[in-house]
Amino acid sequence: MQNVLPTEDYENQLMEKTYRLKEMMTPFSAPEPDVFRSPASHYRMRAEFRIWHEENDLYHIMFDQQTKQRIRVEHFPVANKLINNMMQAIIAGVKNNPLLRHKLFQVDYLSTRSNKIIVSLLYHKKLGDEWREQAIELRTQLQSEGFDVQLIGRASKTKIMLDHGYIDEALPVAGKTMIYRQVENSFTQPNASINIHMLEWAIESTQNAKGDLLELYCGNGNFSLALAQNFERVLATEIAKPSVAAAQFNIKANQIDNVQIIRMSAEEFTQAMNGEREFNRLQGIDLKSYQCETIFVDPPRSGLDAETVKMVQAYPRILYISCNPETLCQNLETLTQTHNISKLALFDQFPYTHHMECGVLLEKRN
Repeated sequence: MQNVLPTEDYENQLMEKTYRLKEMMTPFSAPEPDVFRSPASHYRMRAEFRIWHEENDLYHIMFDQQTKQRIRVEHFPVANKLINNMMQAIIAGVKNNPLLRHKLFQVDYLSTRSNKIIVSLLYHKKLGDEWREQAIELRTQLQSEGFDVQLIGRASKTKIMLDHGYIDEALPVAGKTMIYRQVENSFTQPNASINIHMLEWAIESTQNAKGDLLELYCGNGNFSLALAQNFERVLATEIAKPSVAAAQFNIKANQIDNVQIIRMSAEEFTQAMNGEREFNRLQGIDLKSYQCETIFVDPPRSGLDAETVKMVQAYPRILYISCNPETLCQNLETLTQTHNISKLALFDQFPYTHHMECGVLLEKRN
């Protein structure tokens, strides 16, 4: 079947989200939100599909979350056009190749606005040299069709890369082109247009900031590098090794010299700041030399843990991006005891769903 988005309902859905966010923020005396709309279709930069085998046929499927029924996916207007074109090309390339087709159960796509894409083929079988040879032929075929593609094979305890496991994105942000390395199977922002809005909103929100910036959960440096222009120095933490490596590459690619990445969790950093534990990873880094008057957090759906919330309260300015307004509100019950919300934003990262991404700027009361 061909999936169709209810694009005619997009404005109404966005209005409903805006109303819901306002209601949630009423107890905290938040200002009117800045609302950033997504493209109504072809907005998602990554997608994952199960693969269904039916006699000689082979196709992408999804499962209806409510009925659990299998849905055949020929076109996916949620994903960008590059992914849609690649979906057709992958099925055509794999369908009549017994080795590439056998026990293939999932395909993951990660794409960029700069027309680069990673395709990961997931199998319930061992992968070896034969698979690599056939995958090289498939990649050559895809390249001849104009695709700038990286192919990766995955199976239990096995990962085969024909070249490398990353692609580099180029985003226009506040008049500059930012380079971001995106690593396969690591977190990346799913909606590039909304990501640009988030970065530009964060830059504008901290335009008159003083001193240094501390960021927790920095990922590949998505926000750290864009915000570096507004601060003397940036100190950022991230626990995942692939994301830290990507962030280090991005620092060099963007020729930024005032960002320091530390590989540790937010909880570990809180312990280090409180003097509860010492970490070898902090050797050579003088935390006391940083004059961080602003802290930026973009936590997972669970929000900030209780100890980190207390640590965050010590900073005059808190910039908080949240993918879960419910846990944000839980954190705000504590944060608004010492800070006021001066800016609020709704970023429609996930159109046609209940999910909301939002941002708040909190400033300490005098």
